[in-house]
Amino acid sequence: MLLDNIVYKKSIYKLLEETDIKWDDFRNKRFLISGATGLIGATLVNTILASNHIYNTECKMYLLVRNIDKAEEIFGKSEYINLILCKDIRNISDFNEKVDFVIHAASKTASKDFVNFPIDTIMTNVLGSKNMLDIAKCVNAKKFIYLSTMEVYGVHNEDKKIKETEEINCRTDIVRNSYPLSKMLAENLCASYSAECGIETCILRLTQTFGPGVKYNDERVFAEFARCAVEGRDIILKTKGETKRSYLYTTDAVSAILQVLNIKSNYCEVYNVANEDSYCSIYDMACMIAELYKDKNICVKIEEQDINKLGYAPVLKINMDTRKLRSTGWKPKYTLPDAFINLIDWMKSEHNDIYKSKE
Repeated sequence: MLLDNIVYKKSIYKLLEETDIKWDDFRNKRFLISGATGLIGATLVNTILASNHIYNTECKMYLLVRNIDKAEEIFGKSEYINLILCKDIRNISDFNEKVDFVIHAASKTASKDFVNFPIDTIMTNVLGSKNMLDIAKCVNAKKFIYLSTMEVYGVHNEDKKIKETEEINCRTDIVRNSYPLSKMLAENLCASYSAECGIETCILRLTQTFGPGVKYNDERVFAEFARCAVEGRDIILKTKGETKRSYLYTTDAVSAILQVLNIKSNYCEVYNVANEDSYCSIYDMACMIAELYKDKNICVKIEEQDINKLGYAPVLKINMDTRKLRSTGWKPKYTLPDAFINLIDWMKSEHNDIYKSKE
Protein backbone atom coordinates (compact mmCIF):
# COMPACT_ATOMS: atom_id res chain seq x y z
CA MET A 1 0.00 0.00 0.00
CA LEU A 2 1.19 3.50 -0.82
CA LEU A 3 0.24 4.73 2.65
CA ASP A 4 2.75 2.29 4.13
CA ASN A 5 5.53 4.48 2.72
CA ILE A 6 6.56 7.08 5.32
CA VAL A 7 7.39 9.82 2.79
CA TYR A 8 4.06 9.37 1.02
CA LYS A 9 2.13 9.16 4.29
CA LYS A 10 3.67 12.38 5.63
CA SER A 11 2.52 14.27 2.52
CA ILE A 12 -1.04 13.00 2.91
CA TYR A 13 -1.24 13.82 6.60
CA LYS A 14 0.25 17.28 6.07
CA LEU A 15 -2.55 17.95 3.57
CA LEU A 16 -5.14 16.79 6.08
CA GLU A 17 -3.74 18.85 8.92
CA GLU A 18 -2.58 22.08 7.28
CA THR A 19 -5.21 22.95 4.66
CA ASP A 20 -8.40 24.90 5.32
CA ILE A 21 -10.61 22.21 3.79
CA LYS A 22 -13.85 21.75 5.73
CA TRP A 23 -13.86 17.99 6.07
CA ASP A 24 -17.33 17.94 7.64
CA ASP A 25 -18.67 19.05 4.25
CA PHE A 26 -17.56 15.70 2.83
CA ARG A 27 -19.20 13.54 5.46
CA ASN A 28 -20.97 10.53 3.87
CA LYS A 29 -20.28 11.79 0.36
CA ARG A 30 -19.77 9.36 -2.53
CA PHE A 31 -17.16 9.73 -5.25
CA LEU A 32 -16.71 8.20 -8.69
CA ILE A 33 -13.07 8.55 -9.75
CA SER A 34 -11.46 7.58 -13.05
CA GLY A 35 -7.69 7.27 -13.34
CA ALA A 36 -7.74 6.20 -9.71
CA THR A 37 -4.40 4.38 -9.81
CA GLY A 38 -2.60 7.26 -11.53
CA LEU A 39 -0.42 9.68 -9.62
CA ILE A 40 -3.06 12.31 -8.79
CA GLY A 41 -5.96 9.86 -8.65
CA ALA A 42 -4.20 7.57 -6.18
CA THR A 43 -3.18 10.49 -3.97
CA LEU A 44 -6.78 11.73 -3.96
CA VAL A 45 -8.10 8.29 -3.03
CA ASN A 46 -5.57 7.87 -0.23
CA THR A 47 -6.35 11.36 1.07
CA ILE A 48 -10.05 10.52 1.28
CA LEU A 49 -9.24 7.21 2.99
CA ALA A 50 -7.09 9.06 5.52
CA SER A 51 -9.88 11.61 6.11
CA ASN A 52 -12.22 8.72 6.89
CA HIS A 53 -9.77 7.54 9.52
CA ILE A 54 -8.94 10.93 11.08
CA TYR A 55 -12.17 12.91 10.67
CA ASN A 56 -14.70 10.06 10.39
CA THR A 57 -15.96 11.45 7.11
CA GLU A 58 -17.27 8.02 6.05
CA CYS A 59 -16.75 8.78 2.35
CA LYS A 60 -17.29 5.98 -0.16
CA MET A 61 -15.48 5.72 -3.46
CA TYR A 62 -16.16 3.94 -6.72
CA LEU A 63 -12.89 3.60 -8.59
CA LEU A 64 -12.59 2.87 -12.31
CA VAL A 65 -9.39 0.85 -12.71
CA ARG A 66 -7.76 -1.16 -15.48
CA ASN A 67 -6.25 -3.73 -13.13
CA ILE A 68 -7.97 -4.87 -9.93
CA ASP A 69 -4.83 -6.50 -8.49
CA LYS A 70 -2.79 -3.33 -9.02
CA ALA A 71 -5.48 -1.24 -7.35
CA GLU A 72 -5.60 -3.55 -4.33
CA GLU A 73 -1.81 -3.37 -4.11
CA ILE A 74 -1.99 0.44 -4.05
CA PHE A 75 -4.97 0.88 -1.72
CA GLY A 76 -5.33 -2.42 0.10
CA LYS A 77 -8.85 -3.66 0.75
CA SER A 78 -11.25 -1.20 2.32
CA GLU A 79 -14.96 -1.09 3.06
CA TYR A 80 -14.91 2.43 1.63
CA ILE A 81 -13.66 1.39 -1.81
CA ASN A 82 -15.55 -0.30 -4.63
CA LEU A 83 -13.27 -1.29 -7.52
CA ILE A 84 -14.83 -1.31 -10.97
CA LEU A 85 -12.89 -2.95 -13.79
CA CYS A 86 -12.65 -0.58 -16.76
CA LYS A 87 -9.88 -1.56 -19.14
CA ASP A 88 -10.72 1.26 -21.56
CA ILE A 89 -12.26 4.57 -20.48
CA ARG A 90 -13.68 4.85 -24.01
CA ASN A 91 -16.00 1.92 -23.19
CA ILE A 92 -17.55 2.08 -19.74
CA SER A 93 -20.15 -0.39 -18.53
CA ASP A 94 -23.40 0.96 -17.15
CA PHE A 95 -22.99 2.72 -13.83
CA ASN A 96 -26.10 3.50 -11.80
CA GLU A 97 -24.82 4.01 -8.27
CA LYS A 98 -25.71 7.26 -6.56
CA VAL A 99 -22.64 9.52 -6.28
CA ASP A 100 -22.19 13.14 -5.25
CA PHE A 101 -18.97 13.90 -7.13
CA VAL A 102 -17.49 12.61 -10.39
CA ILE A 103 -13.77 13.22 -10.84
CA HIS A 104 -12.30 12.43 -14.24
CA ALA A 105 -8.55 11.97 -13.87
CA ALA A 106 -7.89 9.36 -16.57
CA SER A 107 -5.75 10.50 -19.50
CA LYS A 108 -2.72 9.69 -21.58
CA THR A 109 0.38 11.26 -20.02
CA ALA A 110 3.36 9.86 -21.96
CA SER A 111 4.65 12.43 -24.48
CA LYS A 112 5.76 9.71 -26.91
CA ASP A 113 2.17 8.46 -27.13
CA PHE A 114 1.03 11.88 -28.36
CA VAL A 115 3.25 11.36 -31.41
CA ASN A 116 3.19 7.58 -31.85
CA PHE A 117 -0.49 7.00 -31.01
CA PRO A 118 -2.24 10.32 -31.67
CA ILE A 119 -5.60 8.78 -32.61
CA ASP A 120 -5.72 6.78 -29.39
CA THR A 121 -4.70 9.91 -27.46
CA ILE A 122 -7.53 11.92 -28.98
CA MET A 123 -10.25 9.32 -28.61
CA THR A 124 -9.26 8.46 -25.03
CA ASN A 125 -9.52 12.10 -23.98
CA VAL A 126 -12.71 12.89 -25.89
CA LEU A 127 -14.75 9.70 -25.57
CA GLY A 128 -13.55 9.09 -22.03
CA SER A 129 -14.71 12.56 -21.01
CA LYS A 130 -18.07 12.11 -22.74
CA ASN A 131 -18.64 8.79 -21.00
CA MET A 132 -17.85 10.26 -17.58
CA LEU A 133 -20.08 13.28 -18.23
CA ASP A 134 -22.91 10.95 -19.29
CA ILE A 135 -22.56 9.11 -16.00
CA ALA A 136 -22.62 12.38 -14.05
CA LYS A 137 -25.79 13.33 -15.90
CA CYS A 138 -27.41 9.92 -15.37
CA VAL A 139 -26.78 9.77 -11.61
CA ASN A 140 -27.46 13.49 -11.09
CA ALA A 141 -24.06 14.15 -9.52
CA LYS A 142 -23.60 17.43 -7.66
CA LYS A 143 -20.37 18.28 -9.46
CA PHE A 144 -18.11 17.03 -12.22
CA ILE A 145 -14.36 17.74 -11.99
CA TYR A 146 -12.17 17.45 -15.08
CA LEU A 147 -8.40 17.40 -14.73
CA SER A 148 -7.03 19.25 -17.74
CA THR A 149 -3.59 20.61 -18.55
CA MET A 150 -1.57 23.78 -18.98
CA GLU A 151 -0.90 22.58 -22.54
CA VAL A 152 -4.30 23.82 -23.67
CA TYR A 153 -2.75 27.30 -23.78
CA GLY A 154 -0.66 26.21 -26.77
CA VAL A 155 2.51 28.06 -27.66
CA HIS A 156 3.54 31.15 -25.69
CA ASN A 157 6.92 32.81 -25.90
CA GLU A 158 6.63 35.47 -23.21
CA ASP A 159 6.88 35.35 -19.42
CA LYS A 160 3.62 37.22 -18.92
CA LYS A 161 1.02 35.71 -16.62
CA ILE A 162 -1.59 33.56 -18.33
CA LYS A 163 -5.15 33.79 -17.02
CA GLU A 164 -7.94 31.27 -17.60
CA THR A 165 -9.42 33.57 -20.28
CA GLU A 166 -6.24 33.55 -22.41
CA GLU A 167 -6.75 33.02 -26.14
CA ILE A 168 -5.44 29.68 -27.40
CA ASN A 169 -2.60 29.36 -29.89
CA CYS A 170 -2.40 25.72 -30.97
CA ARG A 171 -1.98 24.47 -34.54
CA THR A 172 -4.27 21.68 -35.70
CA ASP A 173 -1.87 20.23 -38.30
CA ILE A 174 0.82 19.15 -35.83
CA VAL A 175 0.44 15.52 -34.72
CA ARG A 176 1.87 16.11 -31.25
CA ASN A 177 -1.02 18.48 -30.59
CA SER A 178 -3.31 15.46 -30.41
CA TYR A 179 -2.96 15.87 -26.65
CA PRO A 180 -3.67 19.58 -26.03
CA LEU A 181 -6.33 19.78 -28.76
CA SER A 182 -8.24 16.77 -27.42
CA LYS A 183 -8.00 18.18 -23.90
CA MET A 184 -9.47 21.43 -25.25
CA LEU A 185 -12.36 19.54 -26.82
CA ALA A 186 -12.92 17.67 -23.57
CA GLU A 187 -13.05 21.03 -21.79
CA ASN A 188 -15.64 22.22 -24.28
CA LEU A 189 -17.65 19.07 -23.61
CA CYS A 190 -17.68 20.05 -19.94
CA ALA A 191 -18.95 23.52 -20.82
CA SER A 192 -21.51 22.04 -23.23
CA TYR A 193 -22.90 19.52 -20.74
CA SER A 194 -23.09 22.29 -18.19
CA ALA A 195 -25.03 24.56 -20.53
CA GLU A 196 -27.29 21.94 -22.13
CA CYS A 197 -27.77 19.42 -19.32
CA GLY A 198 -27.37 21.58 -16.22
CA ILE A 199 -24.36 19.66 -14.87
CA GLU A 200 -22.17 21.70 -12.56
CA THR A 201 -18.70 21.22 -14.03
CA CYS A 202 -15.26 22.44 -13.07
CA ILE A 203 -12.04 22.30 -15.08
CA LEU A 204 -8.66 22.30 -13.35
CA ARG A 205 -5.80 23.17 -15.69
CA LEU A 206 -2.87 21.55 -13.93
CA THR A 207 0.73 22.42 -14.54
CA GLN A 208 3.26 19.56 -14.44
CA THR A 209 2.62 17.74 -11.19
CA PHE A 210 4.85 15.33 -9.27
CA GLY A 211 5.74 13.93 -5.88
CA PRO A 212 5.82 10.61 -4.01
CA GLY A 213 4.03 7.95 -6.04
CA VAL A 214 5.80 8.68 -9.33
CA LYS A 215 6.99 5.47 -10.97
CA TYR A 216 10.74 5.08 -10.93
CA ASN A 217 10.87 4.60 -14.72
CA ASP A 218 8.60 7.58 -15.52
CA GLU A 219 9.93 9.22 -18.69
CA ARG A 220 9.05 12.82 -17.86
CA VAL A 221 11.87 15.26 -17.26
CA PHE A 222 11.33 15.75 -13.52
CA ALA A 223 11.55 11.97 -12.98
CA GLU A 224 14.81 11.75 -14.92
CA PHE A 225 16.29 14.59 -12.84
CA ALA A 226 15.24 12.80 -9.65
CA ARG A 227 16.75 9.51 -10.85
CA CYS A 228 20.01 11.30 -11.57
CA ALA A 229 20.08 12.50 -7.96
CA VAL A 230 19.28 9.02 -6.64
CA GLU A 231 21.89 7.31 -8.82
CA GLY A 232 24.52 10.06 -8.74
CA ARG A 233 24.47 10.55 -12.53
CA ASP A 234 25.04 13.70 -14.53
CA ILE A 235 21.88 15.33 -15.85
CA ILE A 236 21.90 15.12 -19.66
CA LEU A 237 19.48 17.55 -21.29
CA LYS A 238 18.19 16.57 -24.73
CA THR A 239 17.37 20.23 -25.47
CA LYS A 240 18.79 23.53 -24.27
CA GLY A 241 16.18 23.42 -21.54
CA GLU A 242 14.66 26.76 -22.51
CA THR A 243 11.03 25.82 -21.88
CA LYS A 244 9.69 27.58 -18.78
CA ARG A 245 6.71 26.58 -16.68
CA SER A 246 5.52 26.22 -13.11
CA TYR A 247 5.30 22.97 -11.18
CA LEU A 248 3.01 21.50 -8.54
CA TYR A 249 3.28 18.95 -5.77
CA THR A 250 0.80 16.08 -5.84
CA THR A 251 -0.96 16.85 -2.56
CA ASP A 252 -1.26 20.51 -3.59
CA ALA A 253 -3.11 19.29 -6.69
CA VAL A 254 -5.39 17.14 -4.53
CA SER A 255 -6.11 20.02 -2.16
CA ALA A 256 -7.16 22.09 -5.20
CA ILE A 257 -9.61 19.36 -6.24
CA LEU A 258 -11.11 19.18 -2.76
CA GLN A 259 -11.21 22.98 -2.46
CA VAL A 260 -13.37 23.48 -5.56
CA LEU A 261 -15.71 20.53 -4.96
CA ASN A 262 -17.90 22.47 -2.54
CA ILE A 263 -17.80 25.83 -4.33
CA LYS A 264 -21.17 26.53 -5.86
CA SER A 265 -21.08 27.61 -9.49
CA ASN A 266 -23.86 28.06 -12.02
CA TYR A 267 -21.78 27.22 -15.06
CA CYS A 268 -18.54 25.57 -16.06
CA GLU A 269 -15.69 27.09 -14.02
CA VAL A 270 -12.03 26.97 -15.08
CA TYR A 271 -9.07 27.26 -12.70
CA ASN A 272 -5.33 27.35 -13.26
CA VAL A 273 -3.52 25.14 -10.74
CA ALA A 274 0.19 25.74 -10.16
CA ASN A 275 2.73 26.97 -7.67
CA GLU A 276 3.61 30.29 -9.27
CA ASP A 277 6.81 30.57 -7.23
CA SER A 278 8.20 27.48 -8.98
CA TYR A 279 8.22 29.10 -12.44
CA CYS A 280 11.60 28.39 -14.05
CA SER A 281 13.31 26.93 -17.11
CA ILE A 282 14.11 23.24 -17.40
CA TYR A 283 17.80 24.14 -17.45
CA ASP A 284 17.49 26.16 -14.25
CA MET A 285 15.61 23.29 -12.62
CA ALA A 286 18.41 20.89 -13.57
CA CYS A 287 20.96 23.24 -12.03
CA MET A 288 18.84 23.45 -8.88
CA ILE A 289 18.95 19.65 -8.52
CA ALA A 290 22.72 19.62 -9.05
CA GLU A 291 23.09 22.24 -6.31
CA LEU A 292 20.73 20.46 -3.90
CA TYR A 293 22.78 17.29 -4.26
CA LYS A 294 26.18 18.83 -4.84
CA ASP A 295 27.78 16.17 -2.66
CA LYS A 296 27.16 13.77 -5.56
CA ASN A 297 29.10 16.02 -8.00
CA ILE A 298 26.27 16.03 -10.55
CA CYS A 299 26.96 18.05 -13.69
CA VAL A 300 24.36 19.44 -16.10
CA LYS A 301 25.19 18.73 -19.75
CA ILE A 302 23.38 19.47 -23.01
CA GLU A 303 23.26 16.86 -25.78
CA GLU A 304 20.56 18.05 -28.16
CA GLN A 305 18.32 15.55 -29.95
CA ASP A 306 15.34 15.74 -32.31
CA ILE A 307 12.47 16.74 -30.01
CA ASN A 308 9.87 15.63 -32.58
CA LYS A 309 10.94 12.01 -32.22
CA LEU A 310 10.93 12.32 -28.43
CA GLY A 311 7.40 13.73 -28.38
CA TYR A 312 8.47 16.87 -26.54
CA ALA A 313 6.43 20.04 -26.85
CA PRO A 314 8.15 22.96 -28.63
CA VAL A 315 9.97 25.58 -26.58
CA LEU A 316 7.32 27.55 -24.73
CA LYS A 317 6.65 29.64 -21.65
CA ILE A 318 3.56 28.89 -19.59
CA ASN A 319 3.46 31.22 -16.59
CA MET A 320 0.05 30.44 -15.09
CA ASP A 321 -1.89 33.02 -13.10
CA THR A 322 -3.59 31.28 -10.15
CA ARG A 323 -5.33 34.25 -8.54
CA LYS A 324 -8.78 32.83 -9.29
CA LEU A 325 -8.07 29.59 -7.44
CA ARG A 326 -6.21 31.35 -4.62
CA SER A 327 -9.25 33.59 -4.11
CA THR A 328 -11.10 30.47 -2.89
CA GLY A 329 -8.60 30.06 -0.06
CA TRP A 330 -6.36 27.52 -1.78
CA LYS A 331 -2.60 27.90 -1.68
CA PRO A 332 0.28 25.50 -2.43
CA LYS A 333 2.27 24.19 0.52
CA TYR A 334 5.38 22.85 -1.21
CA THR A 335 8.22 24.73 -2.90
CA LEU A 336 9.95 23.22 -5.92
CA PRO A 337 13.04 22.15 -3.89
CA ASP A 338 10.75 20.59 -1.26
CA ALA A 339 8.84 18.71 -3.95
CA PHE A 340 12.05 17.29 -5.40
CA ILE A 341 13.47 16.35 -2.02
CA ASN A 342 10.31 14.40 -1.20
CA LEU A 343 10.22 12.78 -4.65
CA ILE A 344 13.87 11.72 -4.35
CA ASP A 345 13.37 10.42 -0.81
CA TRP A 346 10.39 8.44 -2.12
CA MET A 347 12.48 6.96 -4.92
CA LYS A 348 15.22 6.01 -2.46
CA SER A 349 12.79 4.30 -0.10
CA GLU A 350 10.85 2.50 -2.83
CA HIS A 351 13.94 1.42 -4.78
CA ASN A 352 16.43 0.88 -2.02
CA ASP A 353 18.38 -1.71 -4.03
CA ILE A 354 19.13 0.82 -6.78
CA TYR A 355 19.99 3.57 -4.30
CA LYS A 356 22.33 1.41 -2.23
CA SER A 357 24.20 0.21 -5.31
CA LYS A 358 24.97 3.84 -6.25
CA GLU A 359 26.19 4.98 -2.82
